Amino acid sequence: MLPSKLSSSLLCQCKDLKKLVQTVSSVLSRDLSTETESWRTTPTDKSKLPYAVNSKCEKVELPTGTNLKSPVWSWNGWDPLEEVIVGRAEGAFCPPFEKEIQVNSYGDNFEFMKKQASKPFPKEIVNKAITEIAEFCRILEAEGITVKQPDIIDWSVPYKTPDFASTGLYAAMPRDIWMVVGDEIIEAPMCWRSRFFEYRAYRALMKDYFKRGAKWTSAPRPQMSQELYDNDYPIGDLDKRYEMANNGKFLTTEFEPVFDTADFIRAGTDIFVQRSQVTNDFGIEWVRSHLAPKGIKVHKLNFTDPHAMHIDTTFNILGPGLVLTHPERPCHELDMIKKAGWTILTAPKPLCPPDHPLWFSSRWLSANVVMLDPHRVCVQKTETTTAAMFESFGLKAIPIDIRHANTLGGGFHCWTCDIRRRGTLESYF
Repeated sequence: MLPSKLSSSLLCQCKDLKKLVQTVSSVLSRDLSTETESWRTTPTDKSKLPYAVNSKCEKVELPTGTNLKSPVWSWNGWDPLEEVIVGRAEGAFCPPFEKEIQVNSYGDNFEFMKKQASKPFPKEIVNKAITEIAEFCRILEAEGITVKQPDIIDWSVPYKTPDFASTGLYAAMPRDIWMVVGDEIIEAPMCWRSRFFEYRAYRALMKDYFKRGAKWTSAPRPQMSQELYDNDYPIGDLDKRYEMANNGKFLTTEFEPVFDTADFIRAGTDIFVQRSQVTNDFGIEWVRSHLAPKGIKVHKLNFTDPHAMHIDTTFNILGPGLVLTHPERPCHELDMIKKAGWTILTAPKPLCPPDHPLWFSSRWLSANVVMLDPHRVCVQKTETTTAAMFESFGLKAIPIDIRHANTLGGGFHCWTCDIRRRGTLESYF
């Protein structure tokens, strides 16, 4: 129901639908700072879900000091989405070919990244990605969702610290750098040297949310000196990397806490994380200790994945008691999840052709989906088998084409960071 401020006279002033949507969003946004909505303390109605929920779903008391008027509010990845940040492809720049880049470059893309290092990414791919993301934003706005984007920055500018020199990358993947936990934004200490100053693209947004009542937490900024990286890591020996992955060993050492927030997946009072090429145990412990006073528990999961970088293509929680898993990267703790009553969906093989360039990712970006609400999921348009799987389970698949945005290293979940979802804090375990 729209606020009373949105009178009929105001409606008449709107010349077209787009202006109407913008006006409604503006009024709703203003009212967030002056009204406490009941939905912030009301759980999503589980009886209306298209599937049976067999796991625990229990409302819990909000942490002391939670701001019920904050413009930032999200406890999970499936409650109805009201506001989201979508990344930008503008100015995407190929970083220097450091070890942290090599370890996540696949097959033929290894040679591409080596050749393209310290140059702009091919203009034709970037321009197509920009067009696709603009259409994605339009679709979200048509659904009544407020869309914000980071600033456009020149990522080609060289920079130097006492420990390293680099150029930038992009601001395409807000999921990597921000994690929302209730009314708080946690800013990640990412371990790629090319991403050291990526936070600058999001700083105007962060300041705005903070001034309107959100909590702002930045993890300790890493030095990224040589001690952070294992100089003996066997980048070219895949068998050895599998062995090391199964023992929780990756390129990053425990020199200092580092993590990408895309290695965390939220489910109310429980957050799951993986040790990966970009997230170390030191970083996981920092997040765990930071969130413990709120009653939020951080659980480490292990996967058979020598390329481990971001959990949201391997273990993507879609709703209460529902998780999408990767058949080729098995979760070692999956039996524990099943015993808790959770339903496990297995992603079908992707249809992305082998010759489609994916510079930082695998074809399994087909599983990197984002929920608009508990009923609707955004799916790559060409991944018809994935869409059919969701439809057969009772979910509504929304096909959207972001193939060239995928090329830059992420799917729908990577390209977004949900800022506000309608719902409250619950326990599912």
